[in-house]
Amino acid sequence: MDLHAETALHRVDKTGTALVRFTSCGNRAPHEASLKYEEVHQMYAIIETGGKQYKVQTGDVIFVEKLSVTEGDNITFDRVLAVSTDSGLTTGSPVLAGATVTGKVEKHVKGEKIIVYKYKPKKNYHRKQGHRQPYTKVTIEAIKA
Repeated sequence: MDLHAETALHRVDKTGTALVRFTSCGNRAPHEASLKYEEVHQMYAIIETGGKQYKVQTGDVIFVEKLSVTEGDNITFDRVLAVSTDSGLTTGSPVLAGATVTGKVEKHVKGEKIIVYKYKPKKNYHRKQGHRQPYTKVTIEAIKA
């Protein structure tokens, strides 16, 4: 290995996209403490659905409030609040016109069980109730700004 050539190491996420790039400086080996750190920008968007906001990137899997869409269908989120690209962050007021995020509905699931227990002391009153919140599992496929 030529130590005078710049050596680049990448840290990638599970989809294979480079997140961080390390480049060695000068004639030192890449494992020495002279690594240059530079962030590799990946496009993301902030969407709103079900009264909540989500920061999403291509390939993300998110759980949103249950949507009335069948499993396997594509869904388009048109309430996009902000989009970050290589040229910078673009925000809407309140939403960006023409920006959409598309995803595929994987399945409908329920969250963990929450126990609601009410009682009044000395009155022989107690009620136990369980609740499981319904969610929709969505895989983000594309961000269009």
